Amino acid sequence: MTAVLERPFPAALTLRRGAARVLLDNWTGTATVPSRTLYPHQWSWDSAFIAIGLRHLSARRAQRELESLLAAQWADGRIPHIVFNPAQPHDAYFPSPDFWQSSTAGRPSGAPAAPETSGIVQPPVHALAAWLVHQADPAESDRRGFLARVHPRLAAWHDYLLTRRDLGGGGLAAVVHPWEPGMDNSPCWDGSLRRVGPAAPGTYRRADLDHGQAADRPTDLDYGRYVRLATDYRATGYDDRATDHAFAVEDPCFNALLIASERALAAMARHLDGSGTEHEQRAQALTERLVDRLWDEEAGLFRALDLVAGGPIGERGVTGLVPLLVPGLPADIARRLADTVTGPHFRAPATGLVPSYDLTGHVFDPQRYWRGPAWFNTAWLVHRGLRTHGHHERADELRRGFLAEAGRSGFAEYIDPTTGAGRGARNFSWTAALTLDLLHTEAAQEEEPLP
Repeated sequence: MTAVLERPFPAALTLRRGAARVLLDNWTGTATVPSRTLYPHQWSWDSAFIAIGLRHLSARRAQRELESLLAAQWADGRIPHIVFNPAQPHDAYFPSPDFWQSSTAGRPSGAPAAPETSGIVQPPVHALAAWLVHQADPAESDRRGFLARVHPRLAAWHDYLLTRRDLGGGGLAAVVHPWEPGMDNSPCWDGSLRRVGPAAPGTYRRADLDHGQAADRPTDLDYGRYVRLATDYRATGYDDRATDHAFAVEDPCFNALLIASERALAAMARHLDGSGTEHEQRAQALTERLVDRLWDEEAGLFRALDLVAGGPIGERGVTGLVPLLVPGLPADIARRLADTVTGPHFRAPATGLVPSYDLTGHVFDPQRYWRGPAWFNTAWLVHRGLRTHGHHERADELRRGFLAEAGRSGFAEYIDPTTGAGRGARNFSWTAALTLDLLHTEAAQEEEPLP
């Protein structure tokens, strides 16, 4: 992979060279950390996005990225949201391995003895990533038996989500902690979090403030609530059926990615043995449930559903736009979503990206974590959705904004959508990886279709 950096690069390819350097620098030997400072371990959906970009540099390393994550899968099927690097000291990140206690507290739910992991999950983009990685070099993938090894693990992951996490009984997967939908500090979770009493401040130490600005990060009150939810889940051995969840939400992005990944599993199954019918049927059923339970026609986007309070969440977040990537979405809903992307709530002319929260919302904050900043992974998902439904001009505009801001910000974790100022960590791995993917798309002028 280092050969990418040794070639003479004309000016038009310096962005690719910089993105490749970020991924090389953040590689640990087994996986890629999101950031050497703020996030020194392996994160679940980060690794999926990283693999999507790595496939353009080395399909073999992209496969290893996913395989290392799946090696930490629990026996109940869940893929934990953090796999801890034992070489890192415990105080390098909080919550640390000694907080989650996965190998002891998680044993009843099938946590492995090693490595140590967290007990919660993140959005299921992994099967989509695995299929795209396979397509990058099918011969190498088949030679290594990549799909044959990962398909059963990914199928078990989806089975876990569709059984143990169907907390609402409506056939969609629920998240039980704000960190699980990946949009940790979104205003979409504010109302649900108010039910949660925070952990006492003296019982934990926030390591994130050692490397991030307090103005960018969640407040102490919200962080205390995150800790309390995780502590309560740990107390039940991370048993979804035994836990009295104070936070339980059906999230549009989470379930849209589950649908896209079910379609990817169908494509894998067809490649392996010629039959993907079961996964195709599940994807279709999930699409119907997503529309029936979460679509808001008046707002023109999908709403998260609070299962504890028993109603839709009123805030407009980027999570409600991500279902645009579902190929089987009704055409009228896809058109409405595309219009919402470029409407007053989510169009940020200064950057061309998509803010994480409604620009006109009552708590919009262009700097604070997921409460307004534009993220590169959600821009990639929305871009893919626009292309999936034929909105190529809008997709091209979003891609141009993405590439410009990624380079200008030094591959920042996220940016202020109103000014383009980089926020959070720099040299962030999924920003670099998805930059590589969009540069490839720009060169090829077409994307691999969702299966």
